[in-house]
Amino acid sequence: MNDAPRSPFTSDLLAGKRILITGGGTGLGRGVARHLVEHGAEVHLWGRREAVLREAAEEASVSRPGSVHVHSVDVRDAEQVDAAMESLWSVHGPLTGLVNNAAANFIARTKDLSPRAFEAVSGTVMNGSFHTTLAAGRRWIADGLPGSVVSTLTTWVWTGSAFVVPSAMAKAGVHAMTMSLAVEWARYGIRLNALAPGPIPTDYAWEMLNPTERSSVGATQTDLIPAGRPGSIEELAHLTMFLISGACDYLTGQTIAMDGGQMLAGPGTFAGLTSLSDADWAEVRDRSRAATAASKEQRSV
Repeated sequence: MNDAPRSPFTSDLLAGKRILITGGGTGLGRGVARHLVEHGAEVHLWGRREAVLREAAEEASVSRPGSVHVHSVDVRDAEQVDAAMESLWSVHGPLTGLVNNAAANFIARTKDLSPRAFEAVSGTVMNGSFHTTLAAGRRWIADGLPGSVVSTLTTWVWTGSAFVVPSAMAKAGVHAMTMSLAVEWARYGIRLNALAPGPIPTDYAWEMLNPTERSSVGATQTDLIPAGRPGSIEELAHLTMFLISGACDYLTGQTIAMDGGQMLAGPGTFAGLTSLSDADWAEVRDRSRAATAASKEQRSV
């Protein structure tokens, strides 16, 4: 991978901005948070595990102590989301931006999925993004304030993808929400856009989507990306900052692919996993379960 790109923005780009990141305790959300803080933003992190959120906040706020706040929230619960948003608004002041980043995903044959597994993914991604967007949007409209929403999606919103059907369905729903509300809320000065990054390695998510050597033939196979490498959190953060900064208030309703040309060269999906045998899928399931158990144990410390 190339060295991390230097920021093209001034350190005060986001001064005065108050930005909420859902799923901010781990992965992409945690990584992006640090960059928002380094460019002047006050950041709020939502997630289900407070200990993980506090660790992420400490890491993100090194350059500006006290600039990151955490709230334990399950975005699947609409009432909990609304109560947390009301508290945030009352204690800290109105948000200026929202990053819908909370997600859950794993590879599996759809015929093997339980209703609970489907709900775990779709409830977090689609329902959670809607609950949080609505809670912020209603308050922006009531207060007569502008706002910006950026959702983290994938290129599967255009192509679909085998073996991650709940995620593909849920993210396609958020893609539709982005286009729909961009039209409905433009008159209020509220913009909605989304990013569809290609592979960006993060510890837990990478294990869930690439748990075995055989399962690496798919969307995480970086040697097939025309750019010759995966993306970086820095690049994702830079694009997020551009969208949320107000640098182009005329841009709304768009989902931007940031994937090194992967989708144009051939859909970045898991179609290659059709060759896996029953034994291969059993290994994928066991490795994924082990990764989940290890992650929960680590986060409970």
